[in-house]
Amino acid sequence: MKIAKEFTWEMGHRLPFHEGKCKNLHGHSYKCMIELGGQSDTNGMILDYYDMKKIIEPILEELDHSFMVFGGDKELIEALDKLNSKKIVVDFQTTAENICIYLLDKIKSSNLPANINSLKVRVLETENTYAEVEAKI
Repeated sequence: MKIAKEFTWEMGHRLPFHEGKCKNLHGHSYKCMIELGGQSDTNGMILDYYDMKKIIEPILEELDHSFMVFGGDKELIEALDKLNSKKIVVDFQTTAENICIYLLDKIKSSNLPANINSLKVRVLETENTYAEVEAKI
């Protein structure tokens, strides 16, 4: 059995290696769909959606209205520091694919109930583009 819930947040980033527009500073209204798989309890529930929200929202709150920046992008980190801007420094280029893996790892390391045995994370960077990753737990 599986359940899923959609979440949203606002975040900036850039891809300095990119040869197109994404090399520039920009942001997205991100959406993600988090899907949990596992055994239902005696009431037929895998996890109450309220409890799912309590697990996921703190992770996304850290990202909301921040700038996710690759740790090797020293110029941008310095500029964000000068502006006293909220930032999340990561050890990867901030592609949708890597953001998926980041979220998957954060959720996996949270306090998921023992009955959860799979996790899928889909990140929509725009209305019509997404990246997706899934794992057994």
